[in-house]
Amino acid sequence: MSTSEASVSKPAPSLSSPRLLHSLRDENKSVLSLMADARHIFVGGQCQDISVWDKQSYTLKTSLRGHTGSILALELAEHKQWLLSASGDSTVRIWSTETFAEIHVLHPYLETGAGDLFCLVWNPILRTVYVGCQNTSIQWFNFGQQTVCRSAQEQTSSGSSTPSRKIHKFFDSYPQYTHKPADLLANNLVYSPPSDKNVIEIPASNVLDSAHFGYVYCMAMMPSQRTGSDDTALQPDATYHLLTGSGDETVKIWTCTPSGPVLKHTFECNHGAVLSLTVSGDTIFAGCQEGYVQVFDLETRTLVRTIIVQENIDILSLSMLHSELYTSSSDGQIQRWSPTFNCTASWSAHEGIVLSSVVTHSAQSNAFVLVSGANDGFVKIWDIDTPSKATSVPLAQNSLHEAEDDGHDLMTYALSTFVSIPSISSDPLHLEDCRQAAIWLKKCLHQLGAESTLLPIGEHGSPLVLSTFHGTQGKHPKPRILFYGHYDVISAPRDGWDSDPFTVTGRNGYLYGRGVTDNKGPIMAVACAAAELLRKRALGVDLVFLIEGEEEAGSAGFMDAVSVHKSQIGDIDAILLSNSTWITEYPPCITYGLRGVVHATVEISNGAPDQHSGIEGGAAAEPMHDMIRLLATLTDSQHSVAVPGFYDSVRSQTEDEKELYELLETVTQSPASVLSSRWREPSLTVHNISVSGPGNPTVIPGTVTTKLSLRIVPDQDLDTVSRALVSHLDASFDAFRSPNELSITIDHTADWWLGDLDDPWFKALETAVREEWGVEPLRIREGGSIPSVPCLEKMFGCRALHLPLGQSSDRAHLPNERISLANLQRGKAVFERFLTKVADGCRLNQPPSGSGSADDADVGS
Repeated sequence: MSTSEASVSKPAPSLSSPRLLHSLRDENKSVLSLMADARHIFVGGQCQDISVWDKQSYTLKTSLRGHTGSILALELAEHKQWLLSASGDSTVRIWSTETFAEIHVLHPYLETGAGDLFCLVWNPILRTVYVGCQNTSIQWFNFGQQTVCRSAQEQTSSGSSTPSRKIHKFFDSYPQYTHKPADLLANNLVYSPPSDKNVIEIPASNVLDSAHFGYVYCMAMMPSQRTGSDDTALQPDATYHLLTGSGDETVKIWTCTPSGPVLKHTFECNHGAVLSLTVSGDTIFAGCQEGYVQVFDLETRTLVRTIIVQENIDILSLSMLHSELYTSSSDGQIQRWSPTFNCTASWSAHEGIVLSSVVTHSAQSNAFVLVSGANDGFVKIWDIDTPSKATSVPLAQNSLHEAEDDGHDLMTYALSTFVSIPSISSDPLHLEDCRQAAIWLKKCLHQLGAESTLLPIGEHGSPLVLSTFHGTQGKHPKPRILFYGHYDVISAPRDGWDSDPFTVTGRNGYLYGRGVTDNKGPIMAVACAAAELLRKRALGVDLVFLIEGEEEAGSAGFMDAVSVHKSQIGDIDAILLSNSTWITEYPPCITYGLRGVVHATVEISNGAPDQHSGIEGGAAAEPMHDMIRLLATLTDSQHSVAVPGFYDSVRSQTEDEKELYELLETVTQSPASVLSSRWREPSLTVHNISVSGPGNPTVIPGTVTTKLSLRIVPDQDLDTVSRALVSHLDASFDAFRSPNELSITIDHTADWWLGDLDDPWFKALETAVREEWGVEPLRIREGGSIPSVPCLEKMFGCRALHLPLGQSSDRAHLPNERISLANLQRGKAVFERFLTKVADGCRLNQPPSGSGSADDADVGS
């Protein structure tokens, strides 16, 4: 990701820094490592001892002595009440957090000469410690399976002069001028012989040599078990991942197995050594040498963002509190970053290099504090605010179930959280919000009972959410229905809104908020319908959710991604969507047709700078004159499109259609001819004319640009219409004999879509609406386009069905967007009825038609 893309993070220097609660002056000089449990703060530094401070009184309680080198890393194994420490003396020591006694001394595999042990993490499921070493290896020891009771006497001979480890020719060497052979008395690696404690050696089988092509500086465990993390503890049979960062500028992801780490993926950082790591859910944060934090998404294996903290300033420590990131830098600064990567606080924390940090609970209250340590010898405790729900929107494992158990309506509760994420796809500043919306939706659907995953879409695109609710398997194959929707929304400037557009507000039976009707509300209705049937063991179909995040921005890359992942999506028998509104407030409607569209840009230029009309007016061949004449050739005196052959393929109106439009005329009080013009007749629209230069009334613009579109209908062909438009404009312009230049670009196309009113799938949906509402639903078409619908039909060789939930007054894309709570609830019931009818038809061995391959489906007729 380029610097320009990274710099969308907005600093907020005016925000006040957290309050300093207390400072601890540590005798260890430089504070290299920190850890904290419920009662203590553990401080590792240069001076070989680990200081233990009481969190309640902020007094030094004791010092843990045993290491003979700097304490480079600390870790907790809380369920064992262990503190683990890694040191420059090439040992890991394990201490009781209750008695502060030393329990074990762990030596790395001796043949490797591991050198400094820079980092370590604990896997609570496998009861394994992983160690990152100076010699580029990763080593581990499993305290659940391997022998941990070798005494010191067993590891050394009875002779007092026998070395307790092998001599390493580098770490135990003397300066060359001394001409002395290497031995254990060299000062490069001070070694303390073991006493009567349990001494453990990591076996050769527990070593990954050259795990990186550089020192292994940092580690993290995914999911995180750190205080302040929203990550959910995994079940005993679940999989943890080990993350390692190195001087080779990479982050490696390892799957933790009983036999050792297995490499899953490598992320390239390309901003210097990776010095610090932290995680939040599937998001990985890597602090780099050059002042950058690289943000990766594990599931899609993509670079999400590059945060520029401060260029050329090392990021030596990272900490998370819920979804907010704290970065600690070598210039003494600590900064807080929001879930959307905006800087929300920045302060000078130390007069030196901040080398370590950790989030923990305050002993005086339930609040969180950030503990930081630096080479100025101070440990500082900061009162940090908990991130607001409005910005973090974490989804705990049981949050939806708690809402249901507490009597809240599950659907509106989930919708409120969904809407609170401003997933505006057209605004680069909200790119991370779109990703967070995808992550939230994936988790939400998973909690409701679906198998969920994210699919990448392009290099910087918002991911697709793919989730499948698996129905009960019967004697016959289950129908598989794909529900298509989008989690992105249009922008929502506050002007004109009566309430916060990203906070769902209920008024007079309506829910107000951006996306409640387009398209987050309908997504939640369908999801909750599937969850309800699943809970009753009554879901007889597989319902596949395919939700994109860039529909409002043109769905760039969507169909390419669907094509790539088609086998993962699986065979589909029908497509369902709910992405529009009724024609009136009542009765309910079913949409069975959409027009297609051809968007084009027309530009006329004289190739010269803008001119003054008082000087060149009348002498110059003005591009604006040519543009006006050219646009005039597109329509005739009857306002019909004058492109040759434009109407040749338009399908004639049938008698059934005429009767339908007459019925709709009585309901809507709109003339049937107007409805027909909006829905089933093609049209041309000139959207705007823009000019080069300032646009002053005295200027002759050198370039004039027009945006126009053609709406097409059955049976017009997209390519044929596009070519005819270009040919007509070229021929008309040539007839002008103008010295100016014409260029035409086809920017975007979408095909028309028409459902089959006699198809059993349509009949089943229509029956479900009729039974729920007690009235005959109106059959309507729309003048707009949804590009993905005809493309999905062709991709999967099946029919699409479109059931709108919103009313005509829902104001989609406008201020005060809303949806009727009754429509949402009854829409959920309609979907339940429809899914049940489809499953019942299958059990009777009479599944709705429309299933099959693309070869035998008469799509689009």
